Amino acid sequence: MNELSQGQVRYLNQHKKHKRIVRFSRAAILLGFLFLWEFTANVGIIDSFIFSSPSKIALCFWGMVMDRSIFLHVGVTLFETLTSFALVILFSLLAAILLWFSERLSEILDPYLVVLNSLPKSALAPLLIVWLGANRTTIIVAGMSVAIFGSILNLYASFMTVDPDKLTLIYTLHGNRFHALTKVVIPSCVPAIISTMKVNIGLCLVGVVIGEFIGGREGLGYMIIYGSQVFKLDWLLMSICILCLIAMALYALIGSIEKWYLRRF
Repeated sequence: MNELSQGQVRYLNQHKKHKRIVRFSRAAILLGFLFLWEFTANVGIIDSFIFSSPSKIALCFWGMVMDRSIFLHVGVTLFETLTSFALVILFSLLAAILLWFSERLSEILDPYLVVLNSLPKSALAPLLIVWLGANRTTIIVAGMSVAIFGSILNLYASFMTVDPDKLTLIYTLHGNRFHALTKVVIPSCVPAIISTMKVNIGLCLVGVVIGEFIGGREGLGYMIIYGSQVFKLDWLLMSICILCLIAMALYALIGSIEKWYLRRF
């Protein structure tokens, strides 16, 4: 191996120092916020009944861990989110492929997809409750409704930006539309598909929580709305904190898949 030059060593050291500073700053901001929140709640600057405090939230979480009720609610929300996410990826891929195969169909459906994507999805949730009833299927559909139309549009746009020279080569070698899809379009769009997944996982979580607000009897969304109704604000804030952690974990999982793909291929 060639030895690194002094400039390269200096650059690598600066890069490592920069990453350490970023990590330290992130941790300092979080710890500072938690300390300020706890301090102001304890001395009475803010009302601890309304705003709670980190220590109360931690005690509430530990109490629900001991009686195992928190695992039910977290498990329900995770199941609904992952199910809606998987269905969104499946149906949006199939729809984008169908639109790519039929240019006329894409021209016909494009304005409808744009309108549906722009529609506030929280407005659909009460209608879904009336149509499907207050059950888990409705919540999963609500999670799908937030992400699926934007996912279809993004994937179709990615399919249409594939290098036309590569498609011409496939057709020159007597390949058909299916060969172009499987040999060029989908392999070229894998990074775009993964990027869309990173967005969709958060949107599905938002949709599921909206569904649980209206029709849930379990899950973190149900805990948030129930906590606000009976003034169990420790439940509410604890559920929000857990949702933040779930969102971070799911996003990091998709990010790890993306890094693995980029290293492998």
